[in-house]
Amino acid sequence: MDLRILGMDTPFFHTLQHMMDVNDHEADKTFNAPTRTYVRDAKAMASTPADVKEYPSSYAFIIDMPGLKSGDIKVQVEDDNVLVISGERKRGEDKEGAKYVRMERRVGKFMRKFVLPENANTEAISAVCQDGVLTVTVEKLPPPEPKKPKTIEVKIA
Repeated sequence: MDLRILGMDTPFFHTLQHMMDVNDHEADKTFNAPTRTYVRDAKAMASTPADVKEYPSSYAFIIDMPGLKSGDIKVQVEDDNVLVISGERKRGEDKEGAKYVRMERRVGKFMRKFVLPENANTEAISAVCQDGVLTVTVEKLPPPEPKKPKTIEVKIA
């Protein structure tokens, strides 16, 4: 629509018309941008390395957690098959007059998500933090029993 026809030929209305005429491609870029929460969670996950081991009867998820108390760590199962390990590492209290010369230890939120295999028993999960290392153990479900063939008696009619 041409705003000059209506007598609205000012810079304000030109800007308004340009905003209304933005093509779909430009609009998709704006609306498909990741949210701050998504970016924060992605950074937290990328900075939390983990080892995953498979044993004959369980899975073990091992993450270094130096200096954290058990209350700072949360272990959950979401959607029946996603193991979530999260928490927050806080900077310690500073004595008056102290200033940092170098800050290298990571602080802030951390999180890791693991999709559990089908044979993981989400009702049998334990977590132990010892010497700064968190070990989450997920027991395996016993393998399903093979179905025995069903015998049907044949009657004579």
